[in-house]
Amino acid sequence: MRLRPMVVDARSVRIQFESTPLPKLIIQIPCYNEAETLATALSDLPRTVTGFDSVEWLVIDDGSSDETVRVAEENGVNHIVRHTSNRGLAYAFMTGIEACLARGADVIVNTDADNQYRAADIPAITRPVLEGRADMVVGARPISEIEHFSPVKKLLQKLGSWVVRVTSGTDVRDAPSGFRAISKNAAQRLIVFNNYTYTLETIIQAGRKNMRVVSVPIRVNGDLRPSRLVKSIPSYLKRSIFTIIRIFVIYQPARFFGWIAAILFSLGFFLGLRFLYFYLTEGVSGHIQSVVLAGVLMTMGFQSLLVAFLADVIAANRKLLEDIRYTQRSAQGENGNYAEARFSRKAG
Repeated sequence: MRLRPMVVDARSVRIQFESTPLPKLIIQIPCYNEAETLATALSDLPRTVTGFDSVEWLVIDDGSSDETVRVAEENGVNHIVRHTSNRGLAYAFMTGIEACLARGADVIVNTDADNQYRAADIPAITRPVLEGRADMVVGARPISEIEHFSPVKKLLQKLGSWVVRVTSGTDVRDAPSGFRAISKNAAQRLIVFNNYTYTLETIIQAGRKNMRVVSVPIRVNGDLRPSRLVKSIPSYLKRSIFTIIRIFVIYQPARFFGWIAAILFSLGFFLGLRFLYFYLTEGVSGHIQSVVLAGVLMTMGFQSLLVAFLADVIAANRKLLEDIRYTQRSAQGENGNYAEARFSRKAG
């Protein structure tokens, strides 16, 4: 049997290549009363980025009472999404993700309105996504070199990043960083349960869903205003601890409650052995308190073990619902109709 040579028209190949659209980048900025700093942040944002056919800006106004919207309009922001009341940073972040997907974003870059991150590093954090090496890229700040970070805050930032690395199985060096690039596919899979901040939870979600998460070193600008999230060290510490515990409960419930069960049961077991030792060696009927406490601890440990099994079942159901949600969002994206009515209700 003779094989017929395949003739390829170079002109048709060139036409097909040239007609393939380059991806769209949308840079989103969650804002709450950022009129004083937003213009500075916008002035540094690029209008063109290597590898993208178009670059658009999107501002999420989280119920601002100042001139944030006016400043955004005057500085050429392409899209403005407004909340009628303040919903919090995490909610504003997810509203922005929905809005960017609805407007056809292939890659989404999230940055802050206080111009904390150097906008010139946007090509650096989008490059791994464009090259297919990452689904999410997190900009890693030089924490130890930032002068306006107190020693306690630096320690908490590093501790939080370590916890996120352990929980997510990723190698993110600066988990609290909000400067990140997200692919369309990854954005469709994200959902934030925490009302305080999105930074830690989204990384853990990405890691648990086997997304490729990459850290890229970035630079920072001077401090324009105090952090809104860190009003005081005790408050930040309390919120951070609560956030980390909540993340463990949501994403690793079996391990979380399993460890509690093991600790309680072990304490009760050793107290029981202690009573048995004194009973056999001294032959007295004392140490009744040890028996009672051992029974209580072992009962609590058994109950915690039951909670671990139930929480694991609930987590499996949550993952199933997330998969259904992702399938629906993917179908909406392919059809070009991201349920604008639903999105408008959420944003308003």
